[in-house]
Amino acid sequence: MSRDAGSPVSDATDTAPPAGGRFVVGNAWDALDGVWPDLPPLVSVVVVHYRQQAELDRTLAALARQSYPAERLEVIVVDDGSPTPPTVPEGVRLIVQEDLGFRLSAARNVGVAASSGSVLCFVDADTSPEPDYVLRLTRLPALAPEAVTVGQRKHADFAGVLGGDGGAGDGVAGVGGDGVAVPVSEPVEVAGPAHDLEQPRWLQQAYGWSADLLHADDRSYRHLIGAVTCCTRWFFDQVGGFDESFTSYGGEDWEWAHRAWLAGGVFAHVPGAVAWHDGPDWAGRATGAGAGSAASAGSVASAASAGSAVAREDEEARRQAEKNGETLRLADLIAVRGSRGFGVRSRAVDVCVDLVASVRTSISAGAAFVAVDSVLAAMPDVTVVVPDDVAPVFEADQRVRGRSSDAAAAALAGARVLVTLDGPVRVLPAVEAGGSDDARVQALAAAVGLGDDVARDLRTATDAVGVGSLGTLELADPSGRVLVTVESRRAALRARRWGAGVAFVSHRASVDWLTPVTGEPSVAAYLGGWG
Repeated sequence: MSRDAGSPVSDATDTAPPAGGRFVVGNAWDALDGVWPDLPPLVSVVVVHYRQQAELDRTLAALARQSYPAERLEVIVVDDGSPTPPTVPEGVRLIVQEDLGFRLSAARNVGVAASSGSVLCFVDADTSPEPDYVLRLTRLPALAPEAVTVGQRKHADFAGVLGGDGGAGDGVAGVGGDGVAVPVSEPVEVAGPAHDLEQPRWLQQAYGWSADLLHADDRSYRHLIGAVTCCTRWFFDQVGGFDESFTSYGGEDWEWAHRAWLAGGVFAHVPGAVAWHDGPDWAGRATGAGAGSAASAGSVASAASAGSAVAREDEEARRQAEKNGETLRLADLIAVRGSRGFGVRSRAVDVCVDLVASVRTSISAGAAFVAVDSVLAAMPDVTVVVPDDVAPVFEADQRVRGRSSDAAAAALAGARVLVTLDGPVRVLPAVEAGGSDDARVQALAAAVGLGDDVARDLRTATDAVGVGSLGTLELADPSGRVLVTVESRRAALRARRWGAGVAFVSHRASVDWLTPVTGEPSVAAYLGGWG
């Protein structure tokens, strides 16, 4: 299944989960600790390759040594148009796609389409798994079909490019240098620790504070690495395939992971599922430490021999520009705070506010204006959907859409959070603006309990739902009338699959910062501040 940027999260979100599948509350995958499937599922490992025969040989040798039952494991190699197609051992299926540039997303989608397993593992050609990798990484998806697991990707100098201290060496294996490549026949669980490189600290810290993603939040997509990811075929179809409009290195796995989170994914890091990447991570390559393949190592050696400070600065600027391009693209597609711009709007909609008219009473233009204006004053980055008859009032503001428009339909269907106003409701200004504006800190605090903090203001409410066990927050006035309902997309989709109120919980809070707009309000008094 292919997907282009900007299309809906999935066309199959109403599909029932596989028979025998289990749900967990929120992201609490630890409820399944120690549980193993009765029958190991058929697992398909999709390996994407481009001009890395030596690395591919090591990875396929490692896959051949898996502790997972061989008869329940299939391996599919998808070559992304190498000048010379790779060779693979008997029993491994090879698919070659035409060379149309960098098409990692398309290659993964092709591999999935050709596979037959109910559980999918994605591995890159230069990432070799230890023997228990498949067994450990597939356990949770085999039990809970919404689980998306990520293994522990470590880094090693298999190509013999780097010195024993992890610095740049003088020789380059395979290109006339003095470096010695680690033989493919050497078990990766032995060769990896013997030639290990520094692991990315930011990633290890993220797995630490989140307890291996048990406390994942709306930005945890950044901690799913495509080369060591696993999910069920059913959930892959629910999310949609990798976005094939990504045609340069980086970003396609994070974009997919964000959609997986919105689709109700249960994120888990499995540290015991170890795979070794040949060479340092992206940041490590920037220092001139080299990459695992002989081709990339050769370019590093050439750059080092130049020895020019200007050349190094130019290379750093070029690499930073490439990274900025990836970040800017993701900022447009992933609209959560900490990913999108502070002022610039993203194409994607993060929070959609739906102003719903009563069956018996229509909403006047004045009442709609007061309600919508107060919402946008509190949260200027949301999209608001209004009844068509009052939409002309907001014609100049592209944040407000009439209900029958295509933009409104897309916002209502794809937003991370849907805020429903039961008739015109005014959001009163905050008395004090203090407190942290860090979405992750607020969301994690909300996940701990269901206290009044989750309803401190509209922003906090939209940050809290969908994280931890809280899926829906009802905001009521002192009389008990529910004025606003805040629901996460994750909770709505889980309710369709498993039933209401089981995979996420709801909470009702009484607030004093919401008031219904009754009768025909004085817009002049509202704007002037005297009413």
